[in-house]
Amino acid sequence: MAQRTVLFVLFDAVQSLDVTGPLEVFMGAEQHRPGTYRIRTASLDGAAVRTSSGLTLVPDRALDDRLDAHTLVVPGGQGTRSPEPALVGWLREHGPSAERLVSVCTGAILLAAAGLLEGRRATTHWAYCDKLARDHPGVEVDPDPIYVRDGHVATSAGVTSGIDLALALVEEDLGREVALGIARHLVVFLRRPGNQAQFSAQLAAQTARREPLREVQRWITEHPDADLTVESLAARASLSPRHFARAFQTETGTTPGRYVDRVRLEHARRLLEDTADGIEEISRASGYGTPEAMRRAFVKALGAAPAEYRRRFRPAPAR
Repeated sequence: MAQRTVLFVLFDAVQSLDVTGPLEVFMGAEQHRPGTYRIRTASLDGAAVRTSSGLTLVPDRALDDRLDAHTLVVPGGQGTRSPEPALVGWLREHGPSAERLVSVCTGAILLAAAGLLEGRRATTHWAYCDKLARDHPGVEVDPDPIYVRDGHVATSAGVTSGIDLALALVEEDLGREVALGIARHLVVFLRRPGNQAQFSAQLAAQTARREPLREVQRWITEHPDADLTVESLAARASLSPRHFARAFQTETGTTPGRYVDRVRLEHARRLLEDTADGIEEISRASGYGTPEAMRRAFVKALGAAPAEYRRRFRPAPAR
């Protein structure tokens, strides 16, 4: 593969991890396969920028009148709330020339302001999806995935999802083994699929205030194959089924049944992605009981049967 320049756009109040996370992935690939990537950083005038956490980043150069980058990476951060008009203008002029246009977190807001997401499907940090959709009705905003690919444009969700997207791009360029080596070095997963939800089941729901209900949440997560009926869970909380169901929904924002469904689906997905266990074994371990029950749950939630889901995301062979 010919060497590709990856250019990171810097600006004041940028989120430091939006820059350094993906940058470490591409640099890891360059170290693994020298001559693969040329990593560059640039700000509007070439001056140092101060990140939202107070860290100072010194760019390689200024954003100039030409774009000599294959992959243009636009990070997010507090600086996207009131973006520099000159930065938006530079992106509007030069963004279309990039062979691969990437945003991390609220960097999608800058791309949208520059008109680069019009008519495209995109995502951003969950807390800003409504704003992105409201301010840019021509953008199809999907709040759920950790990253979205639409042609040569790729947008990712909050912070660390930029690492997931960068790993996916490296895997696309150099193959699975290189990306896997980088993931191992960084001690991260290879790879969370792009359509994985931004939130785990535990984060999607609120944490209950009362300890008996928090303990039930932990029990569900740790024992997806157990008897998780309302009656059984209510007994663990020492409440009547009716009182338990009402209290659980009030404190977590979801019903016990819906929470159990999310946990089981998430557990099964992890096993499909990360192990070579059989479908029947996974269905039992995840609390579905039978492969058919798990298949129905997957088709309803994800639009794909478990076997197809596994093929799509190519889990590494069990060692």
